Amino acid sequence: MPIYQYRGRNAQGQPVSAQLESANESAAADTLMSRGIIPLELREVKPRKDFNLGQLFSSKVSLEELQIFTRQMYSLTRSGIPILRAIAGLSETTHSVRMKQALDDISTQLTSGRPLSSAMNQHQDVFDSLFVSMVHVGENTGKLEDAFIQLSGYIEREQETRRRIKSAMRYPIFVLIAIALAMVILNIAVIPKFADMFSRFGAELPWATKLLIATSNLFVNFWPHMLVGLLGVFIGVRYWHQSEKGEKQWDKWKLHIPAVGSIIERSTLSRYCRSFSMMLSAGVPMTQALSLVADAVDNAYMHDKIVNMRHGIESGESMLRVSNSSKLFTPLVLQMVAVGEETGQIDQLLTDAADFYEGEVDYDLKNLTAKLEPILIGFVAGIVLILALGIYLPMWDMLNVVKG
Repeated sequence: MPIYQYRGRNAQGQPVSAQLESANESAAADTLMSRGIIPLELREVKPRKDFNLGQLFSSKVSLEELQIFTRQMYSLTRSGIPILRAIAGLSETTHSVRMKQALDDISTQLTSGRPLSSAMNQHQDVFDSLFVSMVHVGENTGKLEDAFIQLSGYIEREQETRRRIKSAMRYPIFVLIAIALAMVILNIAVIPKFADMFSRFGAELPWATKLLIATSNLFVNFWPHMLVGLLGVFIGVRYWHQSEKGEKQWDKWKLHIPAVGSIIERSTLSRYCRSFSMMLSAGVPMTQALSLVADAVDNAYMHDKIVNMRHGIESGESMLRVSNSSKLFTPLVLQMVAVGEETGQIDQLLTDAADFYEGEVDYDLKNLTAKLEPILIGFVAGIVLILALGIYLPMWDMLNVVKG
């Protein structure tokens, strides 16, 4: 569960400040009031991601392993096996080192009387806030097996979407890598030979040849500087991306990448609709569900938009109004939200919206290769044209001189 930093006054009017673990802001405020503390400030404390050398060598938990875990937990809880025994058994059978560490620690915490959701919350690199909240709702309602089967279906759809995107991007990435390797080999091994021959000729070289020779000299004479420069650029970009401003800017930019940005955007919106529907159907309050979904979309730019939607609902606006003002959704989806709000079935309509977005993403992914092929062919043709002009034009001039 989230941890909240609070500042307030106790029954004697003295200022107090500490941290409190609670399901949401409202529950945290109620807990403080029950203790005789009037909260003046209440904010969620994000866990620090300190760098650890062991993180370089420790394996992460994949979606496939997490999906298997949720499916097994569903089967075990449905069969009536105690949670502690189920966790201990799965810890012995898992092949992931990180998952085994997490399950062993969760088993220890369960033995000391801590709830399952609270124990899972201590391992946010394995179980995100959406996962923990679903388990928390399942614990409170006595339907933990339903929470696990919903999470299993959600993770399975997320796996399928990622698999399709990787499959569609495999061909263009392979072509770009092949072009990059070919250019390096040409500049280091091939063009210098032609440059020596043209230098003996002593004639005026065309612009394409001068460009090729200059590029080749850069690769041959300054390759250590280029490697250092590339490393510096890589580190600088990583540092910028990890900053709050850089992450938001990049997440906004990638939604406008030609041919790919619209697919990323609709895939993210599909994740939003699916996770939001799952939270509402589980009985999570709308404002808390929006906070959790904002983290689940894994996009800092959309995160801020969704948080603004939550603020709008807290101030009394309708779901349709805040969805429309966010500028994130198509008119068709807004109509689904309007109908869902009128009929009281907004979770079902959000599921339909998620299916709609997933259908569009699937269609665009199938046609992505056809859209990118002309761009890649044009790019390769431009490189080949410069190579042909740079190498053959001086050779034709040499033949003309010999004939003359």
